This record gives sequence, structure tokens and C-alpha cells, in this order.
Amino acid sequence: MQNACCNVLLAHAAVLAHAAVLAHAAVLAHVAVLAHVVFTCLVAMDAFSQLILLIATVSFFTFQWLFHSLSPWLSCRISAGFLKLSHKQQVEWNSRTVSTFHAILVGLFCLYILFFDEATNQDPVWGDPTLVKINVGITTGYLISDLLLICYYWRAIGDKFFVVHHLAALYAYYFVLGQGMLPYFANFRLLAEFSTPCVNQRWFFEVLGYPKSSRLNIANGVLMAAVFFMVRIAVMPVYYSRMYTVYGTEAFYRVSFGGRSAWIFSSICLDIMNIMWMHKIACGCYKVLRSSLHAKSKSQENGKTN
Repeated sequence: MQNACCNVLLAHAAVLAHAAVLAHAAVLAHVAVLAHVVFTCLVAMDAFSQLILLIATVSFFTFQWLFHSLSPWLSCRISAGFLKLSHKQQVEWNSRTVSTFHAILVGLFCLYILFFDEATNQDPVWGDPTLVKINVGITTGYLISDLLLICYYWRAIGDKFFVVHHLAALYAYYFVLGQGMLPYFANFRLLAEFSTPCVNQRWFFEVLGYPKSSRLNIANGVLMAAVFFMVRIAVMPVYYSRMYTVYGTEAFYRVSFGGRSAWIFSSICLDIMNIMWMHKIACGCYKVLRSSLHAKSKSQENGKTN
């Protein structure tokens, strides 16, 4: 029953991905259906599965509240420039604010699990996934919430890449939440969330009109490159060496073919993209630093001349 519920939830999430061409009422209708599915699943599930589904549901509504209420209220008090933005920019601002909050929350929880959850670390494939399920449950709620917002505000923040990304992530998380497999690797992947705040901050500076040569922008760019490298590139040897140690074992073959495919194929694809993104970020960071140092040395030369 638990797997069936997960399948139904994923199916409706996929329908929401096509909601950009639907009327708003149709989108809301699918939300109502999702709520009904959640209630039905809660009745049929065991106590812990009920808790995880409840966490995902609370996460969904919390991130909706953050987007629609808290972010606009807080942003106009923190930054005077927020009210000067266009409607589309304000929508993306709120979306990125929620994204940053989710990244910090889930990232910190991920670190705790990585360092202190012995069950997951000792058995990365079939270890007790309790804490990982809670963290993935939070992320699942966020992904469905963000998917809905992307579809509802398609003209402002619509992006086919993010729709595919969210659906692929939800599919992968199905194996963690529905079957309890691969908790260590699912949690390890969430480390990548730590690079999100700097990426969002770069957009905030840009939309507020901060010059690329400003100290804040340069500092954020360097930090973004450093964090991106640490949580997405430098960790690759650790991740794949752990994958290699379990490859071909009994625990490995207990994972369904779909689970193994989602795990290995998605990991390779994501890391190819991470390497490409790292190259672009590094090149951009180098250009900004080079131009900044050049401008600084030029101003010093002018000062000496004068």
C-alpha cells in the first residue's frame, strides 16, 4: 500500500509538471486530489510511514506559506529594493528565498546524519533509514511545492530543466521513502544543497543592481566557487569509492533494477553536469578576480602618477 501511495503521489506530481498549459483552477484541482491521496495513505500506512507522509505534507504547506506570506513580508523590511522589482522578479525572489531556507535546513540535517548516524554509515544500502527518510520527506515536500509554483507562475519562473530535475529527484526519493534503500547515498547527495544559497545570493545582488566588481559580489562569487567545489566535486571520490565497496555484494543485488538504475545512472549524469557547471563557475570567478585585480592595480598606478 505504501508503494502504491508513493506511485500515486508521483503520478500527480508529474501531472503538475504539465500544468503550465492548464488553467489555474485545474492546478488547484490536482492539489485537492493530492490532499485526498495523502489522507487515504495516512489511514492505510503504518505509524512511521504516516509520520513521514505527514512530514512531507507539512513541509509542502510550510514552503507554500514561506513563499506567499513570510518571504514578501520579510523581504520588503530587509531590502528596500524588493518593492521596486517587477512582479516576475518578486516571484523569483520569493522562490529563491524559499530555496535558500530549504537548502540550509536540509544541508545541516544532512551533515548531522553523515557524521552521527552510525546505522546509515555502517550499511549504506540497507541501514536504518529513519533519519534519512525524515530529511528526504522534508525535501519531497519542498520539491512538490516548488514544482507547483513553477507551473503556476510559469511565465515568471518556468524552466523545463527544473521540472525534469524535480521529477527525477522525486522518482529517486521514491526508492528511499517507499522501500528504504540506499539511505547513505540519498543523504550524501543532499550535501549539494549547500551550494544553493550562494547561487541565489548572486541573483539577489544582480537584480538589486550591485555591480559585479563590488566587494560583496566578488566575495559571494569566490565563496560560491569554493562551496560548489567542496560539496559537488571534492566529495566525488568519497561517494564513488563507497559505491564501489558495495557494488556486486548481496546487499547491492537486493536493490531492484529500477533502484540501481536510478542510483547509478542519475549519479553519473548529475556529476557530469556538476563538472560542467564547476568549469563555468571557475572561469567566471577567474575573470571577475582578474578584472578586479587589474582595476585595483590600475588605480594604484594612477595614484602614483598623480
